[in-house]
Amino acid sequence: MGLFDKFAPLLKEYEQVTAAGHNPFKVNVGKVVSPTEAVVNGRPTIMAGTNNYLGLTFDPTCIDAAVDALRREGTGTTGSRVANGSYEEHRRLEQELADFFGRRSAMVFSTGHHANLGILSTLAGPHDHLVIDADSHASIYDGCKLSSAQVTRFRHNNPEDLDKRLARLARQPGEKIVVVEGIYSMLGDRAPLKEIVEVAKRHGAYVVVDEAHSLGVLGRHGRGLAEEAEVEDQVDFIVGTFSKSLGAVGGFIVSNHPEFDVLRVACRTYKFTASLPPSVMASVSAALGVLRKKPELRLRLKANSTLLYDGMRRLGYQVGPEVSPVVAVHLPNLEVAVRFWNMLLESGIYVNLAPSHATPNGVSLLRCSVCAAHSREQLERILDVFQAIGTELGLLEEPRLAVAQ
Repeated sequence: MGLFDKFAPLLKEYEQVTAAGHNPFKVNVGKVVSPTEAVVNGRPTIMAGTNNYLGLTFDPTCIDAAVDALRREGTGTTGSRVANGSYEEHRRLEQELADFFGRRSAMVFSTGHHANLGILSTLAGPHDHLVIDADSHASIYDGCKLSSAQVTRFRHNNPEDLDKRLARLARQPGEKIVVVEGIYSMLGDRAPLKEIVEVAKRHGAYVVVDEAHSLGVLGRHGRGLAEEAEVEDQVDFIVGTFSKSLGAVGGFIVSNHPEFDVLRVACRTYKFTASLPPSVMASVSAALGVLRKKPELRLRLKANSTLLYDGMRRLGYQVGPEVSPVVAVHLPNLEVAVRFWNMLLESGIYVNLAPSHATPNGVSLLRCSVCAAHSREQLERILDVFQAIGTELGLLEEPRLAVAQ
């Protein structure tokens, strides 16, 4: 047995994907022009696979804040906050996050992945139980692997199955921690959070909600699914990221738990990772301000998401179960998905190719993510190209109906 023999199935799929043309794992973005446009492989391209939901990567307020902090305090912190101390921007951003979510405490991490790794591996001890949705993000599964707790999966978005699982665990010692997402990143569906929280609390379980793809998207104030479902006071921990709606990088946890600060010395992904540089924290702080002051961005995002989602359905594609900024187009197999993705890129459209090993139930997807900054013309162009390619590949029969004015 060789060291890399265990990767043989993955290598076979990788070779199948890359042999068809462009390498979707090494896309050359030569120049980013705007939140929705870039030069990819030398060609002007509409970007519809970036998770830049509110388009804040080019917001002047965010850019100016980042540049000012960069010039004032340098390029980085060069160490963790435990080792090198906390900058004023760290404290300010955590206070702003706590205030935004109406929570007592907040912790900032270097990535959203680190936030999930940290909270799950630290909170759940050897006698505790992590009860997670089966379609959870890889970072949640990775956090479970690092934990010494018993891990139990329940069927995706199924409160009844969660109820059965928690009932079976009722007589076992240890705390029970239920983990779900606001919007699931592959299919764009949201958790039935009100029902899940009701089940969890009836069994005395804690609730962790990952709002990575729902922050800035759902809720009256953009706080995510917990706000929209009116269960914020019953959710014990909210995890999120700055790399989606806030247009930067980093992650966070907010909570009302009175002993929350002990996590700063218990959580290894916080203690042993270099902290975010001042420029990033400044841009995130500015983005939070924009999120609060411009609710019209969420309305525009919802309208754009509806336009693309409904357009794909009218074309005849199978998409996710509900409208969200994640519009996932199902394709019959990996070979067709790879060919379709290459033809899109050649036509100046960039989306995410999601092979079967990365998706729920092993389906092959072309995953589009919608931005508030997308113009109607750009979204119509995406639909036109999807229609042309789908027809050429024999996936579509009926012509697309005109999008309602």
